[in-house]
Amino acid sequence: MHDPVAVRPPISDSWRRSREAGVDVAIDAAPLVFDRDVLADARGAHPLRSHLPMLEALLRRVADETEHLVVISDAAGHVLWTQGPPAARRAAEAVGLTEGFRWSEDAVGTNGIGTALATGRPEYVYAAEHVAHVLHGWSCAGAPIVDPDSARVAGCIDISATVAALHPATVALVAAAARLVEARLENAMLARDERLRERLLPHLRGLGGAGLLVTATGRILAAGADGLRGRRVPAPEPGGTVVLPDGRVAVAEPLGEAFLLRPAGRVGAVAVPGPRVEGGARPAVHGPLLTLSFLGDGRPHGLLDGRRFGLTLRHAEILALLALHPRGLSGDRLSLYLYGEDGSPATVRPEIHRLRQQLGDIVRARPYRLGCAVEADFLTVRRLLDEDDVAGAARLYGGELLPRSDAPAIREERDELAVRMRRQVLDGGRADALWTYVQTEPGRADLEALERLRAVLPAGDPRRAAVASRSDRLRRGEPSGGP
Repeated sequence: MHDPVAVRPPISDSWRRSREAGVDVAIDAAPLVFDRDVLADARGAHPLRSHLPMLEALLRRVADETEHLVVISDAAGHVLWTQGPPAARRAAEAVGLTEGFRWSEDAVGTNGIGTALATGRPEYVYAAEHVAHVLHGWSCAGAPIVDPDSARVAGCIDISATVAALHPATVALVAAAARLVEARLENAMLARDERLRERLLPHLRGLGGAGLLVTATGRILAAGADGLRGRRVPAPEPGGTVVLPDGRVAVAEPLGEAFLLRPAGRVGAVAVPGPRVEGGARPAVHGPLLTLSFLGDGRPHGLLDGRRFGLTLRHAEILALLALHPRGLSGDRLSLYLYGEDGSPATVRPEIHRLRQQLGDIVRARPYRLGCAVEADFLTVRRLLDEDDVAGAARLYGGELLPRSDAPAIREERDELAVRMRRQVLDGGRADALWTYVQTEPGRADLEALERLRAVLPAGDPRRAAVASRSDRLRRGEPSGGP
């Protein structure tokens, strides 16, 4: 490997990383990591997919007129898309600079894609600056794309050619293209943020300024305290604790696509009828907000404007059915959904009375319905599946709907959601969605899902060993455990 003397610091640093990774200077091509089917899944799941037409329109002329190749990779350096004239593509295929091959530094050494991903900034690599001898006839410039939601690198835009050096403007071009994609990602993120705030702010007001509303990635959407909005906390886990920027510890309450961070001293607060914000009555424009958490084996519970309350199984069943039927249910229909043919409205009425004692007049009658805005984890999962956001649905799907319920209508909804969740995860075949799904109770012992995940995880992914171990245990009839 090269002696890092009299070379640019970014290159000498990259050579050192390549040497530590054990890269062979005599390799003849990048390694293939994705076959055709897996490549299609990886493309479909990638956040840059929707921005590809813009990038192609922006960079096509450069590629065609200069005989250069445009390459777009994911955060691990796996090439997902390429664009360029036939001669450039043929030359690139000879060294694996094409779809499905890996161009991280630890795979092929110093190069425009891998080095930009390693440093987190635009980089160019000319000819003999490459570690691998086979790449000495190439020059390339790459720029990473950072997802503003997670603050993590999402991929890389690269321009490569069989020349001794690229035009100096090439680095600026890929950097500008990367910034344009980041701006588009940020605009979409801000629109999502505003929708979440509109729906979920009543929970924050219900805590009297003591909590925070955050995204699943830990961005603070709204806060009672000044100066916290826009900052970050560690990505929350349902029911887990998070240290806030001011040093307090908070418990994360899931709110579908977001979380309410409640100061730990307030955990277990019980909702009371008609909760108010500090300083008087609630502004009429907003109204109360009820959020239900009914997926998985945990005890069903809810939040009413930020105040947590537990629920009996029967009350959870009633709230689930009313959430599923926002126009309301007659006493006959509700009793049929709860008890089957043996039920009667007389059986339902005492339960509705007790539920009103707990939640106040948001539980309405004639017909039975909820007189407030409702967020429910099972409804959010269903909506995300409708939108084909399988990865988002898998993140929220902590398990089956009220798994201990025997109510006929709940069983039907539970089975339908479980089948649909599994089918769309398997049909999509995307690694992150599959991985998330097999952490749930239904997915933990799903051999087909595990085998599919095993097939799509690229070589070197640390999750492969855990998935293979669990698959082998299931094949032997042993308990599945979990990675």
